[in-house]
Order: sequence, then structure tokens, then C-alpha cells
Amino acid sequence: MSKSTYYAPHGGHPAQTELLTDRAMFTEAYAVIPKGVMRDIVTSHLPHWDNMRMWVIARPLSGFAETFSQYIVEVGPNGGSDKPEQDPNAEAVLFVVEGEVNLTLQGQQHVLTPGGYAFIPPAADWKLRNTSGTEARFHWIRKHYQKVDGVPYPEAFVTNEQDIEPRVMPDTEGRWSTTRFVDMSDMRHDMHVNIVNFEPGGVIPFAETHVMEHGLYVLEGKAVYRLNQDWVEVEAGDFMWLRAFCPQACYSGGPGRFRYLLYKDVNRQMRLTLNAPH
Repeated sequence: MSKSTYYAPHGGHPAQTELLTDRAMFTEAYAVIPKGVMRDIVTSHLPHWDNMRMWVIARPLSGFAETFSQYIVEVGPNGGSDKPEQDPNAEAVLFVVEGEVNLTLQGQQHVLTPGGYAFIPPAADWKLRNTSGTEARFHWIRKHYQKVDGVPYPEAFVTNEQDIEPRVMPDTEGRWSTTRFVDMSDMRHDMHVNIVNFEPGGVIPFAETHVMEHGLYVLEGKAVYRLNQDWVEVEAGDFMWLRAFCPQACYSGGPGRFRYLLYKDVNRQMRLTLNAPH
């Protein structure tokens, strides 16, 4: 697989002369947060972090994401945290899109560069620091882990997408593939965070309608995406949220590859009441 580039927001502020009309959409079935939304005035901060800010692009909310939160975190030189996670039931995936961070996970030190991927199980001991001289940016996806009797917690691991061979979807002549970081049959995992890859001309040739909630951050390229009854143009830096059963399809028109970081909840019984425990 050729070396990848990843879009990362840098903030800033639009000029007073710019039109306010944008591609942002928020519906009952889906939402689109375009890259132009991620400016300085919509950033957030966290306790126990130094020299950081973040864009919150998904969070549990009535009528929006139900199972996960997703941040794009910007950490400046010497920034980071020795106590990044306060929820002992939270699992996480980190995916670096720009710069370099030092991750200490279960006592082991790792340097994550663009494409670096870390899975962090609940109650894991981890720290993150930026010891480089430039800013680093990464995605932080969090989910409340759903325990199952007799099924152990998944193990922590660190890798890079460049070290994983994408799996080509059948009958697509290589135009559609998925970079999978976790074995789909491993019942310890209740979420998958993968990378979906489309070459120019690649399509999802039917309206997928299924139980998985989706978060899609476009890492590279552009495409036309079908969301419920609408065709929406999306490009690198855009984020899409799809509720369960929202029909979706895709056409990658080129000229380059279209790739996105995909979250979905998997491998668990359906809750029968809204206030049932996760």
C-alpha cells in the first residue's frame, strides 16, 4: 500500500467577508460536520492535560451519537497528560494524523507517528506526551466497554496502518478494501475502528442498512456519499455520523483515493430498554 497522507485541522478563524453557508447538516438520521467548522472558537479543553485543545466531533447525546465519543486532539510541544482518562469503564483508540507523540501504555513506551494506532482497554494505565518541537494531532475515540460474563477484556496493542495489509472486498477488483486492526471474530472487542479505502471508481453498490452506529472521518480524498435519502459531497477533513439503520452508499469519483477512519459498535446483544446498563 502506498504511503498515506491524513487531513488534520489547524483551526484559525474565517474572515468577516466569507459566506456563512457551508455543508454542515444535522438530521435525525445523520450529521455532517465539514472541515470548515473546525475553527478556534469551537475547541474544547480537558483537565489534567497540558498545552492541548480538541475538536469534539461526536458525543453521546439524545438524537445524536449513542455509543461513542470522538475527539481530534491537538497537543503542542511538551504537552500531554499523565492522567488522560478519568472513566475506568472507557476503552479507546488513538490514531495519529500529524506529528509525533510518546505513548506509555501498560508500562511500555511507544512512539506514534502518522498512521500510528493504539487500542487502550478499560482501566489501562496510560500516559501521552509530545516531546517533539512541533504540534501533534490525533483522533481519540472512546466507548463505554460492554462487559460479558466469561469474556475477558481485550488486550492493549500498538501498531501502524502501514504494517497492515488491507483486505479487498470480494468482486471489487481492488477498488474497495478495509484495513482491519482487530479480528472480526474476536468477541472481546465491542467496537471496531478501521480504515476504509476506495480507489477512484470504487463504490458501495447498495444502500447498506444495518444496526451498527457509524462515525466516519475522511482522511484523504473526496467522494459522494449517500446518507438516508440524500447524496452529499464530502472531502478530507469532514466527519459523518450515521445512526443505526441509516441507509448509506458511496461513490468515489477520484481523482485520488478516498479513505476514512470508521467507528462502529459490534459483537453485543441489543439493549431492550433505553435505560439498561451498557
